[in-house]
Amino acid sequence: MILGLDHVQLAAPPGSEAALRAFYGGVLGMTEMPKPPALAARGGCWFRAGTVQLHLGVETTGFRPARKAHPALRVTAIDAWAARLHAHGTPVTWDHDLPGHRRFHCADPVGNRLEFLQPDAPEPP
Repeated sequence: MILGLDHVQLAAPPGSEAALRAFYGGVLGMTEMPKPPALAARGGCWFRAGTVQLHLGVETTGFRPARKAHPALRVTAIDAWAARLHAHGTPVTWDHDLPGHRRFHCADPVGNRLEFLQPDAPEPP
């Protein structure tokens, strides 16, 4: 039985941790999580917002950002998120093809694709 999704991992090139911390921690306001020592030695960083965990692991050879595969972050106040990203120099591309949702895509500092989406109707409690 699958109980839920524990985390999503994206790849990052060596030495990108400062840019990732500035984006995920600073711009997105996620909290950095400590990595276990054996995993911390590999580089990268882990972030959390509520129950959502996003791990960024260092790809030591042949890093290529995820341009199609992506995590989708469910948000409130999606227009404010788009404005915040734009104010920090991150362009967003709106996509109106998913019925019942407003959504846009952007790229993190290393080129990984991210989706932000908000349902049109409030979710039931």
